[in-house]
Parts: sequence; structure tokens; C-alpha cells
Amino acid sequence: MKLARWITDSLARLRRPAAVAWVTAFNLTRETTVAERVEVADHGARRRKGLLGRTGLPADEGLWIVPCESVHTFGMKFAIDLVYLDRNKCVRKVSHSVPAWRVSGCLSAHSVLELAAGTVARSQTSPGDRLEFRPIAARG
Repeated sequence: MKLARWITDSLARLRRPAAVAWVTAFNLTRETTVAERVEVADHGARRRKGLLGRTGLPADEGLWIVPCESVHTFGMKFAIDLVYLDRNKCVRKVSHSVPAWRVSGCLSAHSVLELAAGTVARSQTSPGDRLEFRPIAARG
């Protein structure tokens, strides 16, 4: 009976969606906030889905996909800015206003920060800058 209970409990945990983690993206080099609310996509379905299915992205929000060295915008309904980061959260590459139906990547990246188009220019984020992700209260 203990084995059956353990299997049932394990399966229930697998089906339960993980809580969404939110962080603030801050550019330490330029002392600017890149995005106030960034959803962390660090596993499974959240990483695979990314921003697909959304109709837009507010100017102060983003999605940080970890790990990730390339993304596509097939089926997207809006353009996005991309910030590729290495393991030390140093910016390796930026891509501005990437439209739908494109592929973008950076082989030296460990993660990518997807932002509303225009965010990279507004925050003056450039290759070589170092970002910091600060935890904020969970949502949804």
C-alpha cells in the first residue's frame, strides 16, 4: 500500500503546474531597469511555449528562458527584443525588434531575455553589460 500511495502522490506532483517565478531585470553596468516584471521559464512546457499564444507584451515585462541559446518567432503576433546572456549574466548579443517567422541564436549564450520591442534601446543595454535578476513577489 505504501508503494501505491507513493506512486499516486508522485504522479499528482508531476501534474501540478509549477508556480511562476517573477524577477526584475536590472542592468548593473548602466544602472537601468530593463524590465520590472520578468517571468522565469526554466523548465518544461514554460520554456517550450515561451511567448507563443500571447497577443502582446507590456513594455515593462519580459520572459527569461533558462537555459536557451536560440529562439524562434514562428506564429508570434508581435516583434520582440532579444538579449542573450552567458552563465554570468553578461550580455553576449542583442537583437532589436525581431519580427514574426524568424530564428535567432547565440551559441555562447546560456539564456535569453525576451522583451517588448524597443526595450533594449530604451534601457541602452549592449553586449558586454552585466544584468542582475532580482526576485519579486509571485503572481499567478
